[in-house]
Amino acid sequence: MLADPPPVSAVHQYEVFELTLEGPSTGNPFVDHTVTAAFDLGNRSVHVDGFYDGGTTYKLRFMPDNTGPWTYTATTSFGTQLKGAFNCLPARPGVHGPVRVVGSHHFAHADGSPYFPFGTTCYAWTHQGEALELQTLGSLKGSPFNKIRMCVFPKSYEYNRNEPVFYPFARPAGTPLTAPGNTARFDPAFWAHLELRIAQLQDLNIQADLILFHPYDRWGFASMSPEADERYLRYVVARLGAYANVWWSLANEFDLMKSKTTADFTRLLQTVQQADPYQHLRSIHYSRVMYDYASPSVTHASLQTAAFDKASEWLEAWRKPIVFDEVMYEGNLDRRWGNISGEEMTRRFWLGILAGCYVTHGETYFPPPHSVPEDVIWWAKGGVLRGTSPARIGFLRRLLDSIAPTGLETAHDPYYLNATGKSGILYYFDFHQPAEYEFPLGEATYRAELVDPWNMTVTPVSGTFTGKVRIPLTGNAYAAIIFRKSNQPG
Repeated sequence: MLADPPPVSAVHQYEVFELTLEGPSTGNPFVDHTVTAAFDLGNRSVHVDGFYDGGTTYKLRFMPDNTGPWTYTATTSFGTQLKGAFNCLPARPGVHGPVRVVGSHHFAHADGSPYFPFGTTCYAWTHQGEALELQTLGSLKGSPFNKIRMCVFPKSYEYNRNEPVFYPFARPAGTPLTAPGNTARFDPAFWAHLELRIAQLQDLNIQADLILFHPYDRWGFASMSPEADERYLRYVVARLGAYANVWWSLANEFDLMKSKTTADFTRLLQTVQQADPYQHLRSIHYSRVMYDYASPSVTHASLQTAAFDKASEWLEAWRKPIVFDEVMYEGNLDRRWGNISGEEMTRRFWLGILAGCYVTHGETYFPPPHSVPEDVIWWAKGGVLRGTSPARIGFLRRLLDSIAPTGLETAHDPYYLNATGKSGILYYFDFHQPAEYEFPLGEATYRAELVDPWNMTVTPVSGTFTGKVRIPLTGNAYAAIIFRKSNQPG
């Protein structure tokens, strides 16, 4: 049966083109029926899987990555065929497409625009209800963060014991959420809510680093059958893959999920890789047993450590970007991982970035007494950022935007941390406090600025510099200095 085609329409590059088809609602449409499409531009064809969205509605979503006239042919297992065309217009201002790996260990958007990740962690923020979720979005809007680590499944852990508003699977009353029949029936309301939040993040130019599995679970999501796991992943990719700001993090602390082996996770990573026509970034996060990040199924490493001194070794071995996604959290919990100072979180950002890598923030402060429920902690539920490091991380981001928007390359001064960017050199003295230092600048000519990372000040040094030059410093610990090529703006 040939369905009536919709009128020829237009969509902007890197945005979502959506087709809606009518089909049967009897039986279990999530597993009984399939919807697929081929989207063609010239000699190029992109295969996309669709999904059932409740009632009699089936959908196909596509993110065009090139401008021009696209045609499509959609086919279904229930006999409907739909053919049509649309024009892909140039991207809107400020829209740059999905993030990709460039070179051996940096990132950029699909259109070549620089992307330097400054992430935060807010695991279960989309499971907290409208008021708190909107507050979280407001906090993100005013923050320096352009990536957020977040769980698809609800989370059951310290400071996160509440029931979520939505569940990913529909179920008859009184039955377990993850009973075999229930994991074959997704709840469209859950997924529509998650899509809304991802779209709102995209409007804020924030990447959604989606954690697909995790061990913090009282519902059974961590121990579903292999068939349920694969069905879930394919549904996730079909529904969410057309959003340009999506990353796939297959699991958080995968080695704590005792019902699955490393081989299982490798298979599931390959499932996502095979199902995703856009090849969004993919990784997997561990607790104690590091995943093999040399695997071709991962695009970058997602580490739980602050071993920045090993970064050069790992960069050489994996030839991929490294994101130190968990370096402990700024906060005041009684847990060792949840009570580092804002000064130390700021320091860890500097150390990781000077190592040619990237660092993700997290915050675990108790709210002030009687102000909000006492378990509304940013790292778990979102809400309000209370720490002192976000402002300093924002200051560092602005510095790097001016000298190294495409990432830093670690240099080889034997005494102090330093790295080079497109238009300058950055030194960080960590806990050392030299009153002066002789810098080997080479043949280029530079202007210099003394940087106080904590007080967020930049003080120009008089003159220009080339070759080996000795420059007076502040004599304070945790100071930095930037050398800008003399033809570059400050």
